[in-house]
Amino acid sequence: MSNFEAFFDYIQEISGKLLSADDKHLLMAHFKPKKLRKRQYFLQEGDVCKYIGFIVKGSARTFTVDEKGHEHILKLSLENWWLADFESFYLLTPSRFNIEALEDLEVLQSTNAQIEEFLKHIPAFSAMANVISQNYTIANQKRVQAAMSYTAEERYEDLISNYPHFLKRFSQNMIASYLGLSPETLSRIRKNSLK
Repeated sequence: MSNFEAFFDYIQEISGKLLSADDKHLLMAHFKPKKLRKRQYFLQEGDVCKYIGFIVKGSARTFTVDEKGHEHILKLSLENWWLADFESFYLLTPSRFNIEALEDLEVLQSTNAQIEEFLKHIPAFSAMANVISQNYTIANQKRVQAAMSYTAEERYEDLISNYPHFLKRFSQNMIASYLGLSPETLSRIRKNSLK
């Protein structure tokens, strides 16, 4: 299956609409395949996010580094997820985040101007974007609530129930950072959950 076939299947599944042959040609003409090696950056802090990327293969993390040099992971991303700093992408402001490939990464990327064209002219793409926007808003709301009111154990249980595959794809240190925990705390929680 080509990169684009997987992408088309994703758009049609999320949107519940079919892509026409013309839609597919338009998407193929303006989504460019890009490969990044493990540890390469899709975006670096301070740069404007000029591209949005759809992950065909691999994984990535979106993170910040505080003034003490500690990394804080905001998002872990896998196949069929989107990569971008949306604030920087839409407002053309310097990004506050880094997006780094955690494995060799294959993405399909496009520009803000092209995305606007797809939204206007491809009904399935527009419907997909609406569903993703809703899901992203809900997920962010849940994440903020979890950070504010869940115990460390509850945050870990929530991760396992919503994203069990994260445990196979990401290191314990990365999961700890994503959950806002120390690696030691996560290790203790995992040991207790096995009892």
